[in-house]
Amino acid sequence: MSNRTKEQQVLVAQLKQVALGLGETFAPFCEVVVHDLLDAEHAIAAIHNNLSGREVGDPATELGLARIGDAKYPQVIANYSNRFADGRQAKSTSIGIKDSNGKYVAALCINIDLTLFGALQNVVGQFARTDDSAGTNEKLDPPGAEGIRMRIDQFAARLATTPRALKTEERRLLMRELRESGSMDVRRSMEVVALHLGVSRATVYNDAK
Repeated sequence: MSNRTKEQQVLVAQLKQVALGLGETFAPFCEVVVHDLLDAEHAIAAIHNNLSGREVGDPATELGLARIGDAKYPQVIANYSNRFADGRQAKSTSIGIKDSNGKYVAALCINIDLTLFGALQNVVGQFARTDDSAGTNEKLDPPGAEGIRMRIDQFAARLATTPRALKTEERRLLMRELRESGSMDVRRSMEVVALHLGVSRATVYNDAK
């Protein structure tokens, strides 16, 4: 501990603050751990939303030891598959922190419990499931609306922008193209255009003049 430089002490201290903020933001399904790589035998310097059952003062992991032994070890390893001690599936990201001499001082590790998300995915999937066996063909969208939206998207893409970011002159040019293509003959076309552009129908009428 006494051999630490002031810079190394500051880096570890600041990383603890980053971990605290991340832990509070992504609680309760995200464990955030600070590893002090200058003290391999007691590497865990802070742990928030403890999901792994480890404690402050526990030794470095294999990944931490790899960084301690090799300054060229990748600084960021993102979204790798992991597991907690009880078998729960996790997704982890590890970020190594170096000092000005290129030596690994610490690491910030983020471990996300995927169990909750798996259950949520099943619930959402069940909720979004539809039954087409009855043969109902009802559509709430006006006929031709999808074609209008597609033309608008294509027009915006040519200008390297989004429909809602189109300027007045660009919208007027768009309306001219829609009119010439016959798209404006579709029932409720003005409403479809207004909703897709994020403007009022009055604005669309004005742009179409």
